[in-house]
Amino acid sequence: MTNINFKQLLQNKMVHKHFSEMRLGLEKESQRVTLDGALATTNHPQILGNRRYHPYIQTDFSESQTELITPVTSSSKEALNYLAAIQEVTLRSMPTNELLWPLSMPPVLPDDECQIKIAQLDNFEDVLYRRYLAKTYGKRKQMVSGIHYNFEFTHDFLENAFAMQNSYTNFENFRDDVYLKVASNYLRHRYLIVYLFGAAPLAENGYFKSSDAQPTDFVRSIRSSQYGYTNHQDVTYSFKSVKRYIDGIYDLVDRGILSEEKEFYAPVRLRGGKKVADLARFGVQYLEIRNIDLNPFETYAISEAQIEFLHLFLMLMLYLPDDLLDNDEKIAIGNQMNDAVALETPLSRLGYETEARELFAQLKEMLQTINANENTFNLVQTFKDLLNHPENTPAGKLTKQLESQTNTEIAVKLAKHYHQKAWKKSYQLAGFNDMALSTQIILFDAIQAGIEVEILDKNEQFIKLTFGKHIEYVKNANMTSQDSYIVPLIMANKTVTKKILAKHGFPVPAGREYGAINDALADFSYFEGKAIVIKPKSSNYGIGISIFKNGASLIAYQTALNIAFSEDSDIIIEPFITGTKYRFFVINGKTKAVLLRVPANVIGDGKRTISELVALKNQNSLRGLNHRAPLEKISLGKIEQLMLKAQGLTPDSLLSDGKVAYLRENSNISTGGDSIDVTDSMPDSYKQQAENAVKALGAMICGIDLIIPDKNVADNFSIIGANFNPAMYMHIYPFSGQGRRLTMDVLRLLFPELS
Repeated sequence: MTNINFKQLLQNKMVHKHFSEMRLGLEKESQRVTLDGALATTNHPQILGNRRYHPYIQTDFSESQTELITPVTSSSKEALNYLAAIQEVTLRSMPTNELLWPLSMPPVLPDDECQIKIAQLDNFEDVLYRRYLAKTYGKRKQMVSGIHYNFEFTHDFLENAFAMQNSYTNFENFRDDVYLKVASNYLRHRYLIVYLFGAAPLAENGYFKSSDAQPTDFVRSIRSSQYGYTNHQDVTYSFKSVKRYIDGIYDLVDRGILSEEKEFYAPVRLRGGKKVADLARFGVQYLEIRNIDLNPFETYAISEAQIEFLHLFLMLMLYLPDDLLDNDEKIAIGNQMNDAVALETPLSRLGYETEARELFAQLKEMLQTINANENTFNLVQTFKDLLNHPENTPAGKLTKQLESQTNTEIAVKLAKHYHQKAWKKSYQLAGFNDMALSTQIILFDAIQAGIEVEILDKNEQFIKLTFGKHIEYVKNANMTSQDSYIVPLIMANKTVTKKILAKHGFPVPAGREYGAINDALADFSYFEGKAIVIKPKSSNYGIGISIFKNGASLIAYQTALNIAFSEDSDIIIEPFITGTKYRFFVINGKTKAVLLRVPANVIGDGKRTISELVALKNQNSLRGLNHRAPLEKISLGKIEQLMLKAQGLTPDSLLSDGKVAYLRENSNISTGGDSIDVTDSMPDSYKQQAENAVKALGAMICGIDLIIPDKNVADNFSIIGANFNPAMYMHIYPFSGQGRRLTMDVLRLLFPELS
């Protein structure tokens, strides 16, 4: 590389500004195992679709070796979020008696290699290639797993750095040499990453044959050593130029040393696309770092801190001053140092500690140059401290545990912990659990089905879904292109909704509309003593509604008006209709779910107080706070205590066996209500009425509310509301009854080709 002083270039604000930016993708391999740690013999889970098109979940060499692939992201946190989500989908799609092995070195392998099943892929050429690998390297070596870290500097950084130098006149040549410098320096100094991240101190039975040379003691990383899965010694390569790199790989293929270009297994690969030839066409687009062991002490095999440190380390590889060594000389030295460190005993200090401390000093200098924040300095210090404490490195921690446990015991215990964590709140999706529940569930289903997902706006719950060339945009999990713009506006306006439904002959409650509180107050005498409902004209989710089954006093009436007007400039007062309220979820003209919502309540057992019964009911795993679970925990606040008082009860009252105490008037799930699926018991005639009503409103997806006094009596109902963005999670995870996977109905509506 022509001598470019990146220390000097970073003094420029535009270069400095973009240096810390990146584009990043992760690939994680793991073996599926049984609950006792034996290699799984089952096929790749069928529910995950065909590996021919799945963007996130593949298999590597064997049928048991899953490969999880994140999309390209722009931060360590975002990359880890996607990896977390994809792993959780995988774990919850596998047989319940299987785990993901958390170590890079495989579990105990069968004596007969024939029992290791090569991945069963559609493309026979891919199968033939794996058969070739099995014959050339042996199946056992193929079972090693790890993480690939795909790294790219942003175009803004490269473009600004190019503009501030005068050694290159061609941007593509400049970019290629930037990546060549980073790659060769990484290969020179990767020993430090092996020390800090190495986590493969031993191999289980079956990996080595009795005649094989093998370590006699624990080491930092078998995977990164000469005993790992590497090319044969006659595979040599050059990073002096992109042309030399390409020609070298083609020459190895031409001479029969490699069967295909993808058999080239260097710790770093230059990537310009899917094939080596793409490097000649497009230049180096990113680097594939391939020497990262699975960290068994992290849920997703790598931590956000590790991801970010690797990012900083690659930045340092560019920042380092050029020396007299050419790229290939650096690689030769680096290979020797890497092998030495990989085979050091994990509890010993790093053999190249002096040089490593110099690297940390230069890293600190780089961070000072770019005015890094305190958190970044602290992160680097955390990794630097590992030089003094090898026992705290992943390999060191594993070795300490191996003093009292077997490798399989450690791996199975960790794997079960991560498996249980994935299932603990199956209504949430790791990485995206700060989004609305219905959105999390549709993201889960999309990833499982092999649909690409992109979060366009997390706060607005706006996502992009892509299947092949088919793109759909979805907001709040079921607001889609299938409904015209006017449909949500119709259903947001209760007056318009009622008029349209009445025009089509559906029974709706009569009512009066008010635009000023004084006008509503003036009509109090009209409503006095009547059962009424006061609600905002344009609202959803039951907000601002007050119900008076036995009529309202003037004070209560005025309070309810204030509540309703606080949500909208216009309100509606209509008669309260006696009966049971049911939510019908209609999609594409069919009723897919019917839900009965019961106000917050407890049922007595003759032994516990109401307060104790509430606490017991709140232990249900489906209950949580602030809409982070399908059901909300029941409160015992002022409203609930007033409700109890009306029944002659207090929180300390002992409730007799079978007696029901209601703690809320309204049946909203958000106030502790119970969701009960009654889809199968609801007569078809009422499902047809709901479907016809939704059709009258012109909606494709709708939650429509019917009051039915007796569902066994046909055509006795009133429609009291229609919801343009109905919650799905309460149907999917009801308090009782069968869950209905409505998110899959939405995906099938959007992508009929899925079936």
